[in-house]
Amino acid sequence: MPTILIDGYKFRFYSSDVNEPPHMHVIRAEREAKIWLDTLEVAHNHGYGGAELNRVLKLTRLNEARLKRAWNEYFGQI
Repeated sequence: MPTILIDGYKFRFYSSDVNEPPHMHVIRAEREAKIWLDTLEVAHNHGYGGAELNRVLKLTRLNEARLKRAWNEYFGQI
């Protein structure tokens, strides 16, 4: 599973995600959120409080091009 470490958060996706729109699972400790990359919306959130989820969204937005590039390279959709 491709993983990109950003400020202590693991941004990852799984090969089984191929049929879904581009997204990242953002993992830290026992918390995980799924963020759609095209809209930067939260698909689900397990354990992040409001302030930390906002930080996750900000990191996703700031690294959006890098994350999309990783997705596209992995799935061959360049």
